[in-house]
Amino acid sequence: MASRPDTIPNRRGIIDRRALVDQLAEAMPGAQGYEARRAVLATTLRAALAQGRAELHRRLHNTPAKGLELASAQAFLVDQLLRILFDSVVTDLYPATNRTSSERLALVAVGGYGRGQMAPHSDIDLLFLTPWKQTAWGEQVIETMLYMLWDLGLKVGHATRSLDDMINMSRADVTIRTALLESRFVWGDQKLYEEGAARFRREVVAGTARAFTAEKLVERDERHKRMGDSRYVVEPNLKEGKGGLRDLHTLFWIGKYAYQVDTIAELVDKGLLTANELRQFRRAESFLWAVRINLHDIAGRPEERLTFDVQRELASRLRYADRGGMSAVERFMRHYFLVAKTVGDLTGLFLAHLDESFAKSNWLPTLTRRPSRLNGFTLRRSQIGVPSDDFFRQDPVRLVEMFALADREKLGIHPQAMRQASRDAGLINETTRRSRAANALFLQVLTSPNDPETVLRWMNEAGIFGRFVPDFGRVVAQMQYDMYHHYTVDEHTIRAIGLLAQIESGKLLAEHKLSSAIIKQIASRRVLYVAVLLHDIAKGRGGDHSELGGDIADRLCPRLGLGAAETETVAWLVRNHLLMSRTAFKRDLADFKTILDFVESVASPERLRLLLLLTVVDIRAVGPGVWNNWKGQLLRDLYEASEEVLRLGHKQKGRTERIAVKQARLRAALGWDDATFGRYTRRFADSYWIAETPEALAGNAALVADADARSLPLAIATLPDPSSGTTLVSIYAADHPGLFYRIAGAISLAGANILDARIHTTRDGQAIDNFVVADPLGRPFAEPSQLARLTRSIEDVLTGKVRLADRLAARPLARRRAEVFKVEPNIIIDNKASNRYTVIEVGAADRPALLYALTHALFQSRVTIHSAHIATYGERATDTFYITDLTGQKIDSASRLKALERRLVAVASSASARVDSVDELQAAE
Repeated sequence: MASRPDTIPNRRGIIDRRALVDQLAEAMPGAQGYEARRAVLATTLRAALAQGRAELHRRLHNTPAKGLELASAQAFLVDQLLRILFDSVVTDLYPATNRTSSERLALVAVGGYGRGQMAPHSDIDLLFLTPWKQTAWGEQVIETMLYMLWDLGLKVGHATRSLDDMINMSRADVTIRTALLESRFVWGDQKLYEEGAARFRREVVAGTARAFTAEKLVERDERHKRMGDSRYVVEPNLKEGKGGLRDLHTLFWIGKYAYQVDTIAELVDKGLLTANELRQFRRAESFLWAVRINLHDIAGRPEERLTFDVQRELASRLRYADRGGMSAVERFMRHYFLVAKTVGDLTGLFLAHLDESFAKSNWLPTLTRRPSRLNGFTLRRSQIGVPSDDFFRQDPVRLVEMFALADREKLGIHPQAMRQASRDAGLINETTRRSRAANALFLQVLTSPNDPETVLRWMNEAGIFGRFVPDFGRVVAQMQYDMYHHYTVDEHTIRAIGLLAQIESGKLLAEHKLSSAIIKQIASRRVLYVAVLLHDIAKGRGGDHSELGGDIADRLCPRLGLGAAETETVAWLVRNHLLMSRTAFKRDLADFKTILDFVESVASPERLRLLLLLTVVDIRAVGPGVWNNWKGQLLRDLYEASEEVLRLGHKQKGRTERIAVKQARLRAALGWDDATFGRYTRRFADSYWIAETPEALAGNAALVADADARSLPLAIATLPDPSSGTTLVSIYAADHPGLFYRIAGAISLAGANILDARIHTTRDGQAIDNFVVADPLGRPFAEPSQLARLTRSIEDVLTGKVRLADRLAARPLARRRAEVFKVEPNIIIDNKASNRYTVIEVGAADRPALLYALTHALFQSRVTIHSAHIATYGERATDTFYITDLTGQKIDSASRLKALERRLVAVASSASARVDSVDELQAAE
C-alpha cells in the first residue's frame, strides 16, 4: 500500500532535489551567520514548495482521476523538501564534525504520510527517532526543522522518541502501534531506523496478531457507528465512513501486522487476497484518493465529507456526464456507492481468508459438514458454504435458496460463498425469476419473522437481489439528490422492511403503540411487506414514481405468488403511499371535509391499517431525526378520525359527542361552576373544540381567565411537550388584521420554527392563537432562557416596542447548503378540500422566516388565515393555509385567486425572507 515514487511520471517536474542542493551549495558560502543562512534556506524551500504545488495542481486538473499517482506525488514533494531541509540544517546551520553515537537522528514518516499517500491539505506525520536520550544538538536540529516547516505553512504532527520509548509506547497504545506499522524511512541515519523497525517487529508485533486484529475490528465497528453505520448515506465521509479509505487502510494494517508484508500485492502471495481482489482493491483505492484529493482542492482545507455543495463540482471535475436518465452528479455518487460496496466485499473476503490462515497456523481442523437440513449446502464454522465451484451453475435457484436457509436457520453465510454467489449472480435469468420455488423462497425471506433486513442486505451485497428483482436492481446505489433522504433508495427500502419487522416483533412497542397493535389485525402480512419493498422502486425513472411503482406492482406481484386481490391492494398502497403523510402534515385535521376526502380514497379499514404502517416505516427509514412524536401524533389523529368514519359512517354524531366529552373533561379539570363554564364555552365555535387537544384547551382556559381577570391586553403562555418534541405557544389578544404574520415573524426572530398554527377568534372579538414550535434541530423550546426569549420577542413585536421589519432587515442571511438545490415554487389553490375555507398550498425552498413572508403576503392580499400547517422535507418546505376573505367566505373569484397566486409565487421565488422593501413593511405595520 506504500507509495512507490518511481511510478510518478516526471518527478523532477515537481521538485528537482539535486538542482536545489546545488543552488544551496552555491548560495550558502555567501551567507554570513546563522540568520542569513536560515533565510537562504527558507527562501529556497518556499519557492520550491510553491513551484511543486503549482505543478501538482496542474496535474490534478489535467488528470483528476489518477488518485494513487496524485497522492504519491503529494508525498514525494514533502519527502524531497524534508531531505533538503534535514541536510541543510545538519550541514549549514548546526554542523557537528565529530558526532557521538548519541547524536544520531532518523527522520521517519508515520501514519498516512508513512504510506506515501497525501491529499493537498493532509498533515505531515513525523517521528524523530534517536538512539537514546535526546542531546542538545538533536534538540536544536529538530526545533529548527519544525519551525521551518511551520513557517512554510505546513501542518506537522510530530513526536521525538528514543528507541526504547518507541517500543514501550507502541506496546501500550494501539494507535501509536498502528502509526508505526506504516513507518517509512525518509532521511537521516538509516541504520538507526532499521534497528528500530527490527525491534518493533520482534518486540511488539510478534505473537500479537490476533489481539491487534480484534482491536482494529472493534475500532472499525465503533467508527462505523459514529458515521451512521451505513455506506449508503447520501453525504458520506469518504475517509472514515463505511466503505471508505479507512476501511481499506484497516484491511492492509491487519494483513501487514499478521504477515509482515510491505505492500498490498504481497498479500496475494500470502493467500489473503486473490489477484482479482487485488485489482478491485487498487481500483477502489485509486478512485477514493482521486475523490479525496479533488475534494481537498475544492474546499481549500482538509475536508472528508461529500456534502451536497461539492458533489456537483466533483462530478464535473471527474468528467461524469448526464446519461440514461441520470444526472452527472447522480452517476458520480452511484459510482461512489458501488466502490464503497466493493470495499465492504473485499473486507469480508479478506477476513475470511485471514480466519482460515490463523486456523491453519494453529493446526486447528476446520470441519465442513453437509447437514441434511441445508439441502446440499455445507456448514463451516456455523456459516453456510457451498460444496463445489459449480454448485450454483447446477441449479441457479440455489442462489436465492442460500439466503432463505440463512434466514430460516439463523446462520451466517461464509464470505467465500458470498463471493461465489456474487460471481454467479448472472446465472439468474428469466427462467429463474419465473420459478415458483425461487419466488416462494424470496417471499419467505422478505416476510420472515426473524431478521429480513439483514438477510436482504446480504442478498443486495451479493448482487442477487437486483438480479432476481431487476426493478430493484435499477435503484441499487441510487441516491436521492436532496437534503431530505439520508440513504440511497435500496438502503432506504431495506431499512423500512427492517423497521416493519421490528414493529411486528414488538421491539418498537414503546415508540409505536398504535402500529404495534394494528399490525396484529391485518389480513395479509405479505401484502404489507411487498408494498414496503415496492413503494419507492420506480424512483429515478422520471414521472410520478408512485404511479409507475403501482404499474410495477401489477406485473411483479403475480410472479411472487400473490393473488389478484392481494396484487390490487399492493398496487393501491404503492400508488397512494404518500397520501396519509400528505394529509396529516399538510391539511387541517379539524376540518371534517379533510377526513371525509381521505376516507373516500382509502375506502376500507384494512387499507387504512396497511397505509398507516407503510407510512410510519417509510418516514422512519428516511434517516435519523426525520421521525418525531409530533408527526406520530398527527398520523394517529388522522387514523383514529378516519377509522371512526369508516366504522360509523359520515353521518354519525361523533363530532358532537367529541365536543361534549372534551368540554366535560375540561370543566372537571378547571373546577368552574356551570354558569362560568357555560359563558366560556359559548365564546368559541365548534371548530375550536375539535381542533385543540385537551392539553391546549386547559392551557387556553387558564390563560384567558387570568388575562380577563387582570384586564391584560396581551397574554402569552408556553408549554413544552417532550413527548412530541414540540412547544405549544398560546397568544390571547384583541383580534386585528396582520396578527398572524407579526406573531410568525416574532417567533422566527426568537429562533424557533413553526410546525403548526391554529387561529381562533372568539365571538366577542378576541383572538386565541395556538402555535406548535420547535428549535431548528426538531427539539422543543424548553430551556427557561429560550422560553423567555420567545415570550419577549412576541411581546415586543405585538406591542410595537421593536419594528419587525428593521429586525428582519438587520438579520444576516448566511449561505446554506440548501442553496445548492433549485426548488421551483409551486402554488396549489383548492376550493374543494374544505367546505368552509379556500386551501392554499405553497411549495418553496425552505429558508428562515419563510412562513412570515408568506403570511405577510396573505395579509397584504386582504385575506384571513384560520389555520396553517407546515411540512419540511430537507431543502423543500410546504406551507398550507386555510383562508377566507374578510367576511369569512371562501374566495371564488378567479381574478382574485390569480392575483393571490402571483403574489405568493413572488414571495416563494425570493432569495430571502425579506420580500418587500423595509418602507412597505413599516407602512403595513
